Amino acid sequence: NTGQKLMSFHNEVGKIGEELAKKFLGKQGYKIIGQNYKTKYAEIDLVAEKPALSRAEGKVLVFVEVRTKIGENFGTPEDTINKGKLKKVLWNVKSYLAFKNWQGPCRIDAICIVLKPDFSVQRLTHHENIVN
Repeated sequence: NTGQKLMSFHNEVGKIGEELAKKFLGKQGYKIIGQNYKTKYAEIDLVAEKPALSRAEGKVLVFVEVRTKIGENFGTPEDTINKGKLKKVLWNVKSYLAFKNWQGPCRIDAICIVLKPDFSVQRLTHHENIVN
């Protein structure tokens, strides 16, 4: 079935993107504490802790939406983050914060990745604090 093959391919591209995002964040000093956190609203791709810059600052919980595409002929990964998607992510974040009883600072980031046809990285862009 062509539809199943396309969905499977899409899922593989998404997994590749999540692994690349995890490696990128790790190199930036983030600690991945969750992946594919699901609620009835949607799924949070990655949950990470941003290290404190100072003792006074403390840790920041970062929810990361990973968007991955092969090429940009049909739009950018950023184009796929619309208001409806952000609303679902926000509901998920609120659910996660309540479940974990997190009282500290948090934010929602996006990591947008464009892969070349051979799956090597053409572009990886980290957008911080995409929901104000």
